[in-house]
Amino acid sequence: MDAHDARLGDTELKKELAATLHARRELGEDYESALVESFLEKVDQRIDGAVDRRVRRQVAEQQMVVARGSRTPGSTDTWGERYGFGVVSLVAAIPLSGIGGGVADLRGLFVTWAGIVGVNVAWALRDSPVLYRRREKRRDSE
Repeated sequence: MDAHDARLGDTELKKELAATLHARRELGEDYESALVESFLEKVDQRIDGAVDRRVRRQVAEQQMVVARGSRTPGSTDTWGERYGFGVVSLVAAIPLSGIGGGVADLRGLFVTWAGIVGVNVAWALRDSPVLYRRREKRRDSE
């Protein structure tokens, strides 16, 4: 329900209240409880309709999330998320290479860069569908 529909609904509800009050004046206090019950029934129907619409919308959104593989609509990687980690790891690689090469010569340099490459590969594969399937199979078997 958008704002226009809400205003239209409020106007209709105000008209219903005015009609109920007018009927009460004409019919007297004898029919007051019946008129109030009738008006409250209309308010209840209105609330139930709004709640039903919200629940249906939320269920549809949850089904879309499940259909997308548990990724929220705004969770696509931005440029910073994609390349920021790689840039940071390359900046960190400079002092790490110096330390690894200084402590253990060429072997230390290889170990350092193997670690850097390994961390970057793990970061790149974090959203891999193949890995998700493996994780789900492990969870199902437990």
